[in-house]
Amino acid sequence: MDLLLQQFGEQQLVGFILVLARVSPLFVLAPLFSSRLIPARVRGIAAVALAIGLTPVLVHGHHLPTGPGDLAVLAAKEMLIGLAFAFVIGALFAAVTVAGSFLDTMIGFSYGSLVDPLTGTQSSVIQQAYSLIAVLIFMAIGGDGWMVRGLARTYDVVPLDRLPDVASLVQGVDTAFAGIFGAAIQVSGPVVLALVLTDAAFGLVSRVVPQLNVFGVGFPAKVAVGLLLISATLPFVSGWLGESVQGSVSDALSALKPA
Repeated sequence: MDLLLQQFGEQQLVGFILVLARVSPLFVLAPLFSSRLIPARVRGIAAVALAIGLTPVLVHGHHLPTGPGDLAVLAAKEMLIGLAFAFVIGALFAAVTVAGSFLDTMIGFSYGSLVDPLTGTQSSVIQQAYSLIAVLIFMAIGGDGWMVRGLARTYDVVPLDRLPDVASLVQGVDTAFAGIFGAAIQVSGPVVLALVLTDAAFGLVSRVVPQLNVFGVGFPAKVAVGLLLISATLPFVSGWLGESVQGSVSDALSALKPA
């Protein structure tokens, strides 16, 4: 520790700890960065590397307290900001996952479940497909760069030596959480509506032709209709996700206000 202090300076070391506290939540909650496909050691190295790159720029011009009590308060504040920022962006991808679970339930794929390689949790077929497609779109549109630039801009709003407005932070997180269901409806709405109409049509057919095995005929028909409409709506989902990622970064920044 003495050697580190002599080589880098006390302010640089304190700044690195604080920057790492804000960067680390990205690799816990944010899409792609928190993927279980990336080993935990690699995510840790990436977080440290990102913090090392940001520290010299962010520490310049600021005098940071070095007392244990003040440092603990600032580190907790930095972690809170990082968690809020990552959660607001992660809520968008949670909405895509919820949309996939809606379609699985409507089509009937929820009877069989797989393990989602991105989250390590149990998920069904369409839900897993939507999660993978969302990550691919996120990478294709450069969402990881938007996220890192957005994180860097949080220091313009709330520098290392300032405290955030907790009420505004909580309100932003609450708004993002409440918007998950509405965003999921936007993604899955057209397909869900078509599947509801298909169920209604087969209900009418069962009344007209009681001898027809509606379940035996209706299940393959719902699968065909669902997969066809999912394929037709994926380009629109891609455009919606591209706009929403940029909007979620802006929402995360707008939730930050200095105290």
